[in-house]
Amino acid sequence: MVSKIGFGGSCHWCTEAIFLSLKGVTAVKQGWIASDGQNSTFSEAVIVEFDLNTISLQTLIAVHLHTHSCTVNHSMRAKYRSAVYTFNQTQATIAQKAIEALQPEFESVIITKVIPFKRFRLNSDNYLNYYYNNPDKPFCHNIVNPKLRVLLARFSNEADVGKLIHL
Repeated sequence: MVSKIGFGGSCHWCTEAIFLSLKGVTAVKQGWIASDGQNSTFSEAVIVEFDLNTISLQTLIAVHLHTHSCTVNHSMRAKYRSAVYTFNQTQATIAQKAIEALQPEFESVIITKVIPFKRFRLNSDNYLNYYYNNPDKPFCHNIVNPKLRVLLARFSNEADVGKLIHL
């Protein structure tokens, strides 16, 4: 069964590369997501389509929290909102419980919000699949690769190792 969820927290190029590197992820749309209320402005994010028979929502949330600064409320949070964007109340409940269950793995309080998905803007074609189209760019070496190494070290069973062989 294919489902979808949104994630934001760091550069969408990084987030896209991380989720494209997981078994069970069937597609990643990279761009900007807006919610409602105080989160109604667009923030860099991705929509992840995934096979629930291969990877769980809880695992995706764990990957997300461990691969971005989910405990840091830095000055760029408006651009890089730390969030799980849900498409229904069931997802919201699962996401909130997953974050609470993961809190002991972090020294500081997780600031990631569980908020409803409202709107999405896809990035320009030349920036889609950025990491896998540009693996030799300095940004990919310096910023994305360290996050993918965390993915390999912490989530080796879920990682598509064939995609990450060059690390």
